[in-house]
Amino acid sequence: MRKIKKEMIKIGRKLYDLRLVVASGGNLSYRLDRENILITSTGSSLGNLGYKDIIKVNLKDERNLKNKPLSSEFPLHRLIYKNFSTKVVIHAHPPLTNGYFAIYSQLKPLTFEAKLYLANIPVVEQETPTITRPELVVEALKLSNLVVIKNHGVVSMADNFTSGLYLIEELEAAIKTIGIARLLKKEILDDLDKNLKENLMQTKSYLMFSPEHIQAIVDLVNQDEFIAQKGRELDLTLELAIKMEGQDKGYKFNFQKGKIVKLEFNTNAPFVISAPAYVWELVFQGKLNCFVAVMQGKMKLEGQFAQLSKWYVPFNRLFELFKQIPLQ
Repeated sequence: MRKIKKEMIKIGRKLYDLRLVVASGGNLSYRLDRENILITSTGSSLGNLGYKDIIKVNLKDERNLKNKPLSSEFPLHRLIYKNFSTKVVIHAHPPLTNGYFAIYSQLKPLTFEAKLYLANIPVVEQETPTITRPELVVEALKLSNLVVIKNHGVVSMADNFTSGLYLIEELEAAIKTIGIARLLKKEILDDLDKNLKENLMQTKSYLMFSPEHIQAIVDLVNQDEFIAQKGRELDLTLELAIKMEGQDKGYKFNFQKGKIVKLEFNTNAPFVISAPAYVWELVFQGKLNCFVAVMQGKMKLEGQFAQLSKWYVPFNRLFELFKQIPLQ
């Protein structure tokens, strides 16, 4: 336990040195087992933590909770650990992030790294200095491992403190890049991420992951001029399968230079993407990017991610097309 506390002291100091927290703002926690966590105490400074500032808490012992100097954000940490298998939770107050989302409602990343690791960061409205509706944050964490609490800060969950910190750093850097770009050319954001003109309107709705649903996606992909162009340029030729966890069936797409030339009802492919039903639903609704979901562990990938990433542009377009197929 002392080793973990030492790690928390180290990451707290790094958050403070990077000015992602100041004074006594922010808090950290670590899951020891199914019932116990370590969490920073109320009023402690993450930049100057001592071992005594990190307390062990049994999440189920209500009497024990009353006797601990718990952070005001403890209910949030508790609910996150109840709903996810994550090992760590970081709550920070990055100033650029807070400033950006005080004005804008969504992130418009300019770099490939920001698009890959962040995409559309969920934003939760906040009306008080303390998070009084942690259930809203938990719902948002289903979309991304990093969530913005408007006018307050961010919450990051991960399997280790380094990964959780990197997400916060990546967002702060993305917003810094946007700010610099706007100083250089104000109009740079005005045309950012405009959707290409859609030439196919869908009126019929489909049962998710039904053969009709998947075939509708195939038809839409094969009519998309952007994917066809990029597929030829990048030689998008591979076999990619998708599968819903808990089901035996899956679908294999046979791509030839950007066109899906064959759809098979199996998952015998060098690349297989799988996820629970609720994650696929978020993907098909356009609320969750597949690349980001894989990077954050919400979706599982069998195969080399580095090989898939060379087709990042056409696949991102494919993910955008998903939401054009209405679900029942």
